[in-house]
Amino acid sequence: MKNDADSVHILETGDVSLPRRARDVNKYDCGRVLVVGGSVGYTGAPVLCAAGALRAGAGLVWAAVPQAIYPIAAGKLLEAMPFPLPDDGSRFSEAAVPVLLDRLKKCECCVLGPGLGRSEALIALVRSVLENCAVPLVLDADALYAVSRDMTMLQSARCPVVVTPHGGEFTRLGGALTGDPAADARAFAGQYGCVTVLKGPETAVAFPEGGVFLSRFGNPGMAAGGSGDVLSGLIGGLAAQLPLRDAVPAAVCIHGLAGDLCAGRFGEYSMLPGDMIEAIPEVMKTMIR
Repeated sequence: MKNDADSVHILETGDVSLPRRARDVNKYDCGRVLVVGGSVGYTGAPVLCAAGALRAGAGLVWAAVPQAIYPIAAGKLLEAMPFPLPDDGSRFSEAAVPVLLDRLKKCECCVLGPGLGRSEALIALVRSVLENCAVPLVLDADALYAVSRDMTMLQSARCPVVVTPHGGEFTRLGGALTGDPAADARAFAGQYGCVTVLKGPETAVAFPEGGVFLSRFGNPGMAAGGSGDVLSGLIGGLAAQLPLRDAVPAAVCIHGLAGDLCAGRFGEYSMLPGDMIEAIPEVMKTMIR
């Protein structure tokens, strides 16, 4: 998926093309994703994120969750592989970091943040991942909060980083909202050297080397807790298989189209993020070339 460095490309359904898989492909060829998140009171976020990564076609998805919520996550995740890490009784503790970094060595992408919670230990955890991760890293939700406490984390990252803020998170990160999401995302991506997905009625995807994609898919029914977790999982699942330049706009497009399908079926009031996960295959099967 290409566009000129200074242009804004409005995404259309025909822009997304997924490669047909070889008949002899195996699960290790289809990308391995590590989802890191969850805390007491936020058990659904990593589950929805992992489901999004699986629906994107990732061959293997691990979900690292605090020990306190492991029984709940394990009961909900059948296709993904949840595993517990040390916690403080609610959220990850610093003792989780070495195990997490070791598991990262086996993955092609990491999604960090859904339901993570907020604490000094978690800020240290996010910093450690940014300093040691060698594969594309998707930052969402509470990972963005941790970064907002010390923006130098983005500059010290050793890996390609994708940030996925909504408007409130974007301003907390120091971004400026001018009413032009494409320009706002472009400015942030250029300043901090990260792929920027600025979520909203028009979602902008900006790359640090230039070029912006704008998605007008989606609807107000997607304004519900968990919708962003599905998107971050989709980004992670596709980024484990495709170059970021293709994976991120594709994920945003698929997410919006799945939301529109759900709005047509259930209405904007009653649709749920789980409905969007179920709608993803219907969208993606039309995109295989």
